[in-house]
Amino acid sequence: MFGDDDYPAYTMGRAAEITGASQDFLRRLGEAKLITPFRSAGGHRRYSRYQLRLAARAREMVEQGTPLEAAVRIIILEDQLEEALRQNEQYQRRQKEGA
Repeated sequence: MFGDDDYPAYTMGRAAEITGASQDFLRRLGEAKLITPFRSAGGHRRYSRYQLRLAARAREMVEQGTPLEAAVRIIILEDQLEEALRQNEQYQRRQKEGA
């Protein structure tokens, strides 16, 4: 459970503390559709380690002068590229095993 990068283990306050971002910044990342926090039964936002990595990357980019909207788009594209490369590597591995 806690070893799972996608498990929503962190409250908004703790997520802000870990990423060095404000709670408002985390809300803005949600509005920009970079991260969609899980909602507890009481409606409180909960974040996963994966989401915290994205938020920390966005904070770094914004602090370096990148507009939030551009940072979000860049991070989404980087994430998509990483996933495509991972899938391609798996495909190539299966092809070699089958040959």
